[in-house]
Amino acid sequence: MTHKKIKFIKAAWLTIAALSPAMVSAANSALDKLSDVGAKNGPYQQTGSVGIGTVAGVVVSAVLSLIGVIFLALMIYAGYHWMTARGEEEKVEKAKDTITRAIIGLIIVVGAYAIWIFILNQLIYQ
Repeated sequence: MTHKKIKFIKAAWLTIAALSPAMVSAANSALDKLSDVGAKNGPYQQTGSVGIGTVAGVVVSAVLSLIGVIFLALMIYAGYHWMTARGEEEKVEKAKDTITRAIIGLIIVVGAYAIWIFILNQLIYQ
């Protein structure tokens, strides 16, 4: 293997090792929230049956946590490539494009979440 491939593999393993605790933590907190739905002594206390709004809210929250981890991974990936570009304009532009696309994706997801909450509130409380 070439020196460049070995360097990339090392960087990939370091990135995975650095992000693994965050991914596990996000997954665990989302699963904890899902298991607390309808619990007698959890943050989502219910006196009767669990409503569809509560379950949907927890699922959306879990998905947004996952999307946040993906956004962070994309930003770290793009930042790494920008820092290791060594002045090569093509690599810098590719890194800028990755950052721009990640931010646009995050804006779209946050907008979709805002629309979801608005519609859900109109359906439940009207």
